Amino acid sequence: MDEQNGAEHARPTMVITGERTVPGIWHENYWFRRHEVVYEWVASRVTGLEVLEAGCGEGYGADLLARHAAGVVALDYDAYATGHARSAYPDVPVVRGNLVALPLADRSVDAVVSLQTVEHLWDQPTFVAECVRVLRPGGLLVISTPNTLTFPPGNIYHPRELEPHELEALVDPVADVAAHLGLRHGPRLRAWEDQHGSIVDAQVAGTPDTWSPATCAMVRDVTTADFELLEDGLEESLDLVLAARRSPETSVSDR
Repeated sequence: MDEQNGAEHARPTMVITGERTVPGIWHENYWFRRHEVVYEWVASRVTGLEVLEAGCGEGYGADLLARHAAGVVALDYDAYATGHARSAYPDVPVVRGNLVALPLADRSVDAVVSLQTVEHLWDQPTFVAECVRVLRPGGLLVISTPNTLTFPPGNIYHPRELEPHELEALVDPVADVAAHLGLRHGPRLRAWEDQHGSIVDAQVAGTPDTWSPATCAMVRDVTTADFELLEDGLEESLDLVLAARRSPETSVSDR
């Protein structure tokens, strides 16, 4: 049982490879909370909707969304991820499928949510077009991705990371961009970094056993309240969050 979250996370734990974020592990807590805050933002916007999560990873996000949406289908290409998600979140339907050839009918869901996934894909335009294809007219697409400044160059899991204008250029041909937000550290994390330096750099510099006591303590203690989602300062943001709508009149093929 995990020391951080106790009985709440007495579920199977995925192997940490660096490819995806896993809840319930103290040294992953910063990344988990940084992702979770975006899921919380999305959850309030999908209440009562039929949702596809494209790239569900461990499954915690689909589980969170399912508490608000009318229904959620979690999809991932990786067999290990889908097997784990089925076991850890048995109330969430999980499908293994190709993200650039989604196994859903045209106009079959109200919302597609894909967080921290597009940077893992080689064919990003086809993926986005597929997300829009399965949306009903007026349906919601939400994509998040790390800004290029987040990680050092050479991440083997990220074929192409995006800057704010590149993310908009990816989505704009097939959907109407409604909001573009940037995730940044809130006051408590900024104050900590003023004293100790970048918390991201401190974590990527070495394994948890090499971290300073101050870094270990802060990583354990981070919550979703330690992050902000703002419309300004996109270029300096750590993560990018873009919301778009499928046009009620226009098909994907017409764009």
